Amino acid sequence: MTPPALQARVAHGIVEIDAAQWNELAPDYPFLRHEFLRALEGTGCASPATGWTPRHLLINRGNDLVAAAPLYEKSHSWGEFVFDFSWARAFEERGLSYYPKLLLALPFTPASGPRCLIRPGEDASLLRRALLQSIEQLAQHEQRSSAHALFIDDAMRADCEAAGWLLRSDCHFQWHNRGYANFEDFLATFAADKRKKTRRERRRVVEQGIHFETLHGHELNESQLAAVYEFHANTFAAHGHLPYLNLECLHEMATGLRERMIVKLAMRGSQPVAAAVFFRSSDTLYGRYWGANGAYHSLHFEACYYQGIELCIELGLQRFEPGTQGEHKLARGFEPALTWSAHWIADPVMRSAIAAYLRREQAAVRNYATEAAIHLPFRSAGPADGS
Repeated sequence: MTPPALQARVAHGIVEIDAAQWNELAPDYPFLRHEFLRALEGTGCASPATGWTPRHLLINRGNDLVAAAPLYEKSHSWGEFVFDFSWARAFEERGLSYYPKLLLALPFTPASGPRCLIRPGEDASLLRRALLQSIEQLAQHEQRSSAHALFIDDAMRADCEAAGWLLRSDCHFQWHNRGYANFEDFLATFAADKRKKTRRERRRVVEQGIHFETLHGHELNESQLAAVYEFHANTFAAHGHLPYLNLECLHEMATGLRERMIVKLAMRGSQPVAAAVFFRSSDTLYGRYWGANGAYHSLHFEACYYQGIELCIELGLQRFEPGTQGEHKLARGFEPALTWSAHWIADPVMRSAIAAYLRREQAAVRNYATEAAIHLPFRSAGPADGS
């Protein structure tokens, strides 16, 4: 008997997809969980009104869901962290519409990882390529300018390249756990002057009367969640923007993701003054949101970086992605690492122009990463051997 053929369909919201079926396919990566996407979409943070129209792609074999991908139609490029505004202007100059475009990504989440859910036991590469082909067909059918897969892992990058998508790289900064027993063990790999500076930063936080409480998502009470949201909103307000998340979304993430969400709550006496929000898989910590109710010396470094490193050592996590940008991370032991995205461009002239641009950009990114590594704080022997 001939096995059933693969069939693709589109779901116009994560609520249309059974949570158990979706999560059965989900890898050990918090941002692909049904609960995470439901929190974003159900509270209006990622919705048509905010420029994120869900078009989640599902592939069935008969009645069995064998693959899925979080797909959105975007009417702008905000909240993506892979910047293509110049591409949009170039399209407009040629009299072409860049928006709407299709986006295989997690809203507001520049964290590298898988972008496709594959049923265990299936041919993962075959199904990833089937998803990519379905995205291309959807873009062509609806006359969309392009499709983009952001912050993809190595397996996805290989399949995107094989499918003819254009690859783009960027440089982020990541921490790696090389079997450290504690923070001081990690700090022993620093040059003496860098080690002294780090200890001074940490001491200044303590001297301001600040200590930390560690809470998993389901352990946060309403008052604490409200404080975390206020701090998050303060960060955006300081840059003249509205926050991506609302309080309801944070609440849904906390209750849905439970141990996968961790908050470091900075306390001064009995009052919270700042918070850093992390998410975790079995081997990686992801720093996502931060904010404070005022200016405190060195608190950002402590809450977002040093507390995260201590979490990784305590929990045995191997990698820490603290977020985008920030050369200041180098001095704190975060090493340059390339991140990747892939791009399908419908118009052949624009595709050729973008491909040429990406070749030049990729060379510059690699040079930047190489030069950035010179400024790491480790002693000349390097961190790999712990010396």
